[in-house]
Amino acid sequence: MSTDSEIIERSVRDPRAFTEIFERHARPVGGYISKRVGVDAVDDVLSETFLIAFRKRSSFDTTWADARPWLLGIATRVVNKHRVAQARQWRALEAAARAPDVPKDAHSEADSRLDATVAIRALAPRIAALAKRDRDTLLLYAWEDLTYDQIAAALDVPVGTVRSRLNRVRRKLAPFKPHTETEPGHKRVEEDTDGRYGNPA
Repeated sequence: MSTDSEIIERSVRDPRAFTEIFERHARPVGGYISKRVGVDAVDDVLSETFLIAFRKRSSFDTTWADARPWLLGIATRVVNKHRVAQARQWRALEAAARAPDVPKDAHSEADSRLDATVAIRALAPRIAALAKRDRDTLLLYAWEDLTYDQIAAALDVPVGTVRSRLNRVRRKLAPFKPHTETEPGHKRVEEDTDGRYGNPA
């Protein structure tokens, strides 16, 4: 099976090949978009995302076999142009957080990403108040299960910036702490008060 990188590279010569990228990733990218802007706007944002991806396919970094982080990065930028729809979605999340539909044992699950998702629902108003760059980083991490490296690629920032943003979010949303277990190739995220990660990005 061809990698995304191979398909995109081929699509530069044969534009019809890009259809396979859409077929592979439309559903997960659409799911992320839906959670950011709501179902009413998802089709428009998804279409714009893949249109931009198609137009910029020649600039795709072919060292990445998986195009999902790249597509999610484009989707995130498109989402941020739909601020009104996004605000409505946050209000819906706030209302959902008041509904008694969160399993009582949710926080006993081994999967800490479930913890992050539950916390996001409960803290929707505070998350909505985060700086856009911090909110984007948090949601790509908690909702899309991207690694630090993939988030860095999606948002076109250094990995250290991703760590710094998640640390900042953790402090702002205390006692909620985004999942900080050791990832392959990464140390546990620590507080960046000693300046190891540079200035907040």
